[in-house]
Amino acid sequence: MLSKNKLKYIHSLELKKKRKEENVFLAEGFKIVEELLGIFPCKLLVGTARWFEKHPSCPAQEVIEVSEEELAKASLQKAPQEVLAVFEQPKHQLDKTIPGRELCLALDDVQDPGNLGTIVRLADWFGIEHIFCSNGTADIYNPKAVQATMGAIARVKLHYLDLVSFLKEASNVPIYGTFLDGDVLYKEELTEQGIIIMGNEGNGISPEVRACVNKKLYIPNYPQGRNASESLNVAIATAVICSEFRRRLL
Repeated sequence: MLSKNKLKYIHSLELKKKRKEENVFLAEGFKIVEELLGIFPCKLLVGTARWFEKHPSCPAQEVIEVSEEELAKASLQKAPQEVLAVFEQPKHQLDKTIPGRELCLALDDVQDPGNLGTIVRLADWFGIEHIFCSNGTADIYNPKAVQATMGAIARVKLHYLDLVSFLKEASNVPIYGTFLDGDVLYKEELTEQGIIIMGNEGNGISPEVRACVNKKLYIPNYPQGRNASESLNVAIATAVICSEFRRRLL
C-alpha cells in the first residue's frame, strides 16, 4: 500500500526543482521501466501483483506492491501500465572531442518535452549516442520527456552546457544546421562525424548558434516552389536529417 507521503513524493517529481534536489526521475510503464532497470539505480519500484509475478527479482532499494486503483492514483499517466519507478539521474562525463569521432546532435532551446524525448528516441534508432543541449533546452527528466524516449534514455547521453561556447571550441569539425537559405540536404556531402544542430520550435536556431554553423542545410519540400507548410516539427526534421546522414553509409 502507498502512504500519502509516498504518493505526494511521486507526484512532486513532476517539478524540475524536486527532481534536481533528489537527483532522480520518474518512469512509467513496463516497456520503459524494464529498459531502465539494471541500467540506472532504482530508488523506488511500484507495481501490481501481475507485474511482480512476471518479474520476481527486481533490483530496487524499495519495492511496493499495489492494486491497479492505487497505481492509478500514483501515476501521472491517463492509462497506467502496471508499474512505475523512481531512478537516480545518471552522471555523464563530458568529452568535448566526441564530435571529432562520431556524429552527434545539439539542441538549441528545444522547449517541448515530447519533442525532446522523441529526438532522443530517434538518436537511439540512428546510432547517435550523444546530444549536447543548451541550458534552455527542456529537461530530459521531465516525465513527459522520459515517456517519449521509450527507454532510449538508457543508451543516449545528454549533456547540458553553454552551447555557444561548446560549438566555438568544436569549430574544427563539421557543424550542420538547417536554414531556409541553406544548401539542399540531398545534394550535399555529409560526414560520418560532426554535430547536427536542431533549433527551437518557434524561432529555429538562434543567431549566436547560427554563427557557429559551418555547413548550412535545407530540407526541401516537394515539389520545390509549391505552396506548403511553413516548416517541419523539430522532431520530424531531426528524423529526416538523421536518416539521410545514415543512408549515405549503406
